[in-house]
Amino acid sequence: MVDATPEPAADTAQSARERILDAAYELFSHRGVRAVGINEVIQQAGVATATLYRHFPSKDALVLAFLELREQRWTKDLLEAGAMRRGSSPEAHLLAIFDVLDEWFRGDDFEAGSFMRVLLELGPDHPAGGASVRHLEQMRSMVSRLAEQASLRDTESFARSWHILMQGSIVAAAEGDVEAAQRSKAMARLLIDQYR
Repeated sequence: MVDATPEPAADTAQSARERILDAAYELFSHRGVRAVGINEVIQQAGVATATLYRHFPSKDALVLAFLELREQRWTKDLLEAGAMRRGSSPEAHLLAIFDVLDEWFRGDDFEAGSFMRVLLELGPDHPAGGASVRHLEQMRSMVSRLAEQASLRDTESFARSWHILMQGSIVAAAEGDVEAAQRSKAMARLLIDQYR
């Protein structure tokens, strides 16, 4: 069947792409990528099937775009920016990561970690799973930079241990432990002392 819908104007096309990404973001964040079908994204975005495929030639392409958007909205705009607004030193910024997580865990928008979920759903060899690995590496890089600024030793090892605390707190919060970030923050203080 041929889609006879005329090509939309550039601004309409952009808004359709944004609606598709916003719908995918909402659905994938809360339910995972396997549980959400393309038809559901199309319905929630209010676009035609041809419009979705004009912007995203496959579900994998849509998932990759979702992960990029997730990195911007969650990793950079929420986590990194939130940590940098708090405290006045690199150590304070590191510890503030858990304050940001604590607020997220207690909010109505908490839906656990999309990068971990996609990685576990699809595996590291899938394009989206591999992209999740790279996005998780970006979080560790942020931690490593802060550790270097704090003059901690072996920043790569520190960042990997710190990331385990972050991921563990997300999983614990998903299980219902709203105090998980504060528990992790207490362990994080000990980790800083160990690497000082």
